[in-house]
Amino acid sequence: MGEKSGELDARTLVSCFLRCYLIGAAYNTRGLQHVGLAYAMEPGLTVLYPDPDLRSRIFDRYLNLYNTHFFWTPLLVGLFLSLEVKIARGVVPSEMLDSVKTTTAFTLSAIGDTFFSASIMGLWGLSAACLVAWGHYGLLAALTAALFLAAQVFKAMTFRAGYREGFHVLRRLKRWDLVNLGRKVKVANAALLTVFWILAHPRAGTPSLADAALVVVLAAWAATRPSVSRELALLALAAGWVLVRSMWPA
Repeated sequence: MGEKSGELDARTLVSCFLRCYLIGAAYNTRGLQHVGLAYAMEPGLTVLYPDPDLRSRIFDRYLNLYNTHFFWTPLLVGLFLSLEVKIARGVVPSEMLDSVKTTTAFTLSAIGDTFFSASIMGLWGLSAACLVAWGHYGLLAALTAALFLAAQVFKAMTFRAGYREGFHVLRRLKRWDLVNLGRKVKVANAALLTVFWILAHPRAGTPSLADAALVVVLAAWAATRPSVSRELALLALAAGWVLVRSMWPA
């Protein structure tokens, strides 16, 4: 299986982690993120498999279809490196990596789309909109910097956990229950939408209670019913607003 190796050194791991930020640089329709994944794995594979001929065959494992949410890329790269260390030692078969790469990557992609893209990024966008409408630009800058730093810390910590814990990190992710947590965040987004509606009201200081009630009900309903298309929810919101404004003027 090639020359056996111990743990990867800190410099190699940092190099692999930083390359995770370029995972989509060579995105293509054939393998999606597979080129970026191979690039991120290269420093670790070079150390684990010093023989160029063997290493070129190892790279074939990472040049198949691969795609996941970019927030999970560091965790998966760390997990793959952990498995590669065990494969190089002969502890586990290489087939195990193929199974993990296909199932875990696409599962985390779906979770990432639900939690990060549909929930957390919506929370950030609505919070920013509220702060802008409120006129607190300094607070907006501070929030932006804090969230950006938090995202980088999250990536670094999950990369470390993936490499240190291997398969066990997947059990921890299951305990986080991010899908249900994302639903709760969407309800918070509905409340923020109401706050923004009031702050952006053209008649500042005299918001309509009908507006607020309508936004709360429809936004909460849309947030807790993922089977309903966004287009229908928006049309219902617009139609309901027109109806209520005509029957119950502010």
